[in-house]
Amino acid sequence: MEIIKVNQISKEFDRKIALSSLSFGIKKGETVALIGPSGAGKSTLLNILAGSTSPEKGNYLLDGMPIQQYRSRKELAKKIGVIRQQFDLVPALPAIHNVLAGRLGDWNFFKSMLSLFIPQDKHIAAKALQRVGLLDKMYDQTSRLSGGEQQRVAMARLLVQNPEVILADEPVASLDPARAEDILAMLIKLVAEEKQTLVMSLHSVEYAKKYFSRIIAVRNGEIFFDLPTKEITEEHLSGLYSLKGLNGE
Repeated sequence: MEIIKVNQISKEFDRKIALSSLSFGIKKGETVALIGPSGAGKSTLLNILAGSTSPEKGNYLLDGMPIQQYRSRKELAKKIGVIRQQFDLVPALPAIHNVLAGRLGDWNFFKSMLSLFIPQDKHIAAKALQRVGLLDKMYDQTSRLSGGEQQRVAMARLLVQNPEVILADEPVASLDPARAEDILAMLIKLVAEEKQTLVMSLHSVEYAKKYFSRIIAVRNGEIFFDLPTKEITEEHLSGLYSLKGLNGE
């Protein structure tokens, strides 16, 4: 079953086309990489999939239902979790508080406020941090953690949130190659264990080919190719990144 289905979606910013008539479906449990030149529309597409941006044209079904029909952010949070290059963490708070932010969709207002002073559901946070290898950093101030450790805190937050779909926008772009590979391998493993769907934008074609079963390439706001990773050739990639006919940023 397709958990994501987009049909002829288009988006413009200041009369400039960001996305033009994109259509594709993603099945439950798939791992899909989005690649393409800078400014191709990858982040815009992920923002539409996350529900934070609306397309001007076309429609988007999330688990068979138009995304506009999800009644609240809490309801949407059970379907979709987002991880970004900037991690979206609160640096001044301990790691446990950032991890427990993944529970806000399940808590009432009182419990959410109480947890700022006395962390609630600590056992859930501890289990998530243990799975990403950071149990010993649970009470460390997040700003004092390394970039790779902060990204693992963000992954633990997703484990606590437990969405059906994870959208990741260049999550390893700020990390050195060794830490980037560590984070990607861990995320792919966790997604497989939880039977989640993963859609990630990446600059690195090599990472996309190594860790993902399917690659959607975007160029000038359009799908350039959409293929199983094993079918992608050097000709596909050279055409995707050719400067000829490429729009400026």
